[in-house]
Amino acid sequence: MEIPAEVQQAKMRLGIVGNAPALIAAVSRAIQVAPIDLSVLITGESGTGKEFFPKIIHAFSSRKHNKYIAVNCGAIPEGTIDSELFGHEKGAFTGAVATRKGYFEEADGGTIFLDEVAELPLTTQARLLRVLESGEFLKVGSSTVQKTNIRIVAATNVDMIKAVEEKRFREDLYYRLSTVQISIPPLRERGNDIVLLARKFATDFAEKYRTPAISLDESARRLIQHYRWPGNVRQLKNVIEQISLFEAGNEITESSIEQYIPHNATIYTPMVTSETSHSYSKERELLFNMIFRMQHEIDALRNTVETLSSKSSAVDIHAPDAIETLPRTLVKYHPTVNEIISGDMEFQTDVTEVQDADASMMTLEDTERETIRRSLERNGGRRKATAQELKISERTLYRKIREYGLE
Repeated sequence: MEIPAEVQQAKMRLGIVGNAPALIAAVSRAIQVAPIDLSVLITGESGTGKEFFPKIIHAFSSRKHNKYIAVNCGAIPEGTIDSELFGHEKGAFTGAVATRKGYFEEADGGTIFLDEVAELPLTTQARLLRVLESGEFLKVGSSTVQKTNIRIVAATNVDMIKAVEEKRFREDLYYRLSTVQISIPPLRERGNDIVLLARKFATDFAEKYRTPAISLDESARRLIQHYRWPGNVRQLKNVIEQISLFEAGNEITESSIEQYIPHNATIYTPMVTSETSHSYSKERELLFNMIFRMQHEIDALRNTVETLSSKSSAVDIHAPDAIETLPRTLVKYHPTVNEIISGDMEFQTDVTEVQDADASMMTLEDTERETIRRSLERNGGRRKATAQELKISERTLYRKIREYGLE
């Protein structure tokens, strides 16, 4: 995927690391909307780096030479939020010993970034709506209407539709703020960006603490690409900082990283490639459906063998006439996953030897191992082709191969 020059420029300017398509699309969208004076709502999980995008919008707009002010709405007490945003007159409340400008007055002509905008009280939301509609506001304790020419960019990790339904956020304000929406992908959906970020953080912290930089071996890189990172980039940065302090200069392994992430580190997600994404739950369901069907076939085979062995006359299963009398279970076949799902299996006409009766005692793990082994054989050991046949990601297949010692 070729990245546009202006996107590369924005990334370099703000130190954005990563080439995931969803990230590039978000940066490109921010650049496109920047010259147009519209309100923008940035959405995404906590820790994904939403604060970079208002800076992109400001830097690529005609307001770039004016002020840019970032406000964390969730960090300001409800009793003082109006004063912080709109200013106050002297004597407006206890402690107001002088007239004070608010952020909307200070940022006149520029851009104001309202982070965690969903945390604003409803009364403040009404004031903000007026600014968006007419550019007018009142200082706390004043009856004089003032005008401001600002661009508002807001961000939230809250489901705004749900907040509107629950009457925690004004519907009219939501539509005013979200004239343009930009969605930031979570870290777990950014594929190899996770490794790139880890390397950058390792280098940064080595310089900061004047210690040798850490490096990640293959197992460590695989783990960080599969871990869900509920805290996103912020959590990854925190983990790398700790490792850089206590493991300076070391090559970090999978077991080393597990000491620095929560005990639910076994909660993995399939690695997302730059081209597509996979659902682990769907893969698991698909694989187990195949396993259960194979177990059913094994049970049917056992019953057939027992029936045949109980008869006084032996059956030559290699004879053409006998083949027609045997159930399909005894005939060798190679079903595809689509055939398994649809139930429309085509069986080959060559006959394989009857499995030992002990096959009926195979566990699900044994059956899964055998399924993967046979698929690998059919595909000449090519893991990509095997993963496609089984309809699972290559990463999931790689993990299963390791678990079952099928290298």
